[in-house]
Amino acid sequence: MWPIYILNGLYFAALIFLISLGLNIILGVMGILNLAHGSLYAIGAFMSAWMIVALGKGAPMFLIYPSLLSGVVLAAFFGLFMEYFLIRPMYKRALEYQLLITFGALLLLEDVIKMIWGGEAYYASRPFDVLGKIHILGNPYPAYFLLVMIMALIAGLLIWIFMYKTRIGVMLRAISLDREMATALGLNIHKMGTFAFVLGSALAGLAGALVVPTTPALLGFGMEPLILAFIVVVIGGLGSLKGALAGSLIVGQTRSIGIVLFPEIELALLFLIAAVILVAKPEGLFGR
Repeated sequence: MWPIYILNGLYFAALIFLISLGLNIILGVMGILNLAHGSLYAIGAFMSAWMIVALGKGAPMFLIYPSLLSGVVLAAFFGLFMEYFLIRPMYKRALEYQLLITFGALLLLEDVIKMIWGGEAYYASRPFDVLGKIHILGNPYPAYFLLVMIMALIAGLLIWIFMYKTRIGVMLRAISLDREMATALGLNIHKMGTFAFVLGSALAGLAGALVVPTTPALLGFGMEPLILAFIVVVIGGLGSLKGALAGSLIVGQTRSIGIVLFPEIELALLFLIAAVILVAKPEGLFGR
């Protein structure tokens, strides 16, 4: 069964990678610790589940999987709204004001989710059920989990190409390295910040959309992923794509094996790993 545990760890890592990558982009470029990031993840999950339920059981498959992307679009829209109306006025304020405003946004988004979708759980398992299972070394394994891993890999590759091979990506990295110099060179910090926040929000929505076929969307759905994303950022290092990937693999495999061997201390073990990294290498494994 160990190959299955490792594959489950890769599945967990794929989801956490998408969430932490979005959080890392926002934190690295804008210097804002977005406590509402988990709520954007939940919005992506609820919207995708609602779309799949609305399409019904008889909907053709070429509509089912693209409907998952509706959560990405809605999460990006809410991210745009948050950045423009709530976070932008806080840029010149102290860090504690930024934390307070994003915590307030977390509470606000939870109420918005409850107002739109109510307090009931949303189940949208059809994308998971349709793909069925494949056999790996004689053990059945959900094919949908492999699809999620592939989607996360493609998303990570596209983000790498965007950040390192495009003009806008170079601008974003310049802002993350030296905001004052980037401003002096004429870069529009506000527009770049808005773009980074929307991109990070869309990645959180994508993670929520991909996870909802395997687990119901509930109120408070985004708290645990938010905590895990913070742990990944601590382990991997701020602003590092390699760090986000390495941290996600560590967290994913620890979760998968820990749930089987020591479920009582599985989450505590993750905090212990993060604490050791902070003591031994405060900037993270790949941080600068």
